[in-house]
Amino acid sequence: MAQFSLNINGKARTVEADPTMPLLWVLRDLLDLTGTKYSCGMGQCGTCTVHLNGAPIRSCMFPISGASNQSITTIEGLSENGDHPLQLAWKEVDVPQCGYCQPGQLMTAAALLKSNPHPSPEEIDANMTGNICRCGTYQRIRTAIQLAAKQGAEK
Repeated sequence: MAQFSLNINGKARTVEADPTMPLLWVLRDLLDLTGTKYSCGMGQCGTCTVHLNGAPIRSCMFPISGASNQSITTIEGLSENGDHPLQLAWKEVDVPQCGYCQPGQLMTAAALLKSNPHPSPEEIDANMTGNICRCGTYQRIRTAIQLAAKQGAEK
């Protein structure tokens, strides 16, 4: 066990964990930040996506030892009141069906709009390819990202 200093959603946190413990389990089990979901456990579906220093990562495969003294943003940190342009667009377009993959979809989309505020449909599709939605809401996800881009979601 080792002690790790983390900056999660703008707050300093300290945890004691095995250095190889995936960040996902630190977030969910040790810090009670359960918005980030577990799905494939192999970093291939995107459900567990969080931001590390602004870049999207798969937290199910990322060891806590690599996150120490880094800036981490989870779905809980995307906005305090659920009023991020992407979250509002998600509601307006009625994106989720089961909703399970949505935290990872939103975090991936937020990173995209931060780096490319006005992506084309093709750029959206290419960027979101690694996120699986078992309900198949891909067209609504694309529409919501386009709507959020028009409203300035890169902020």
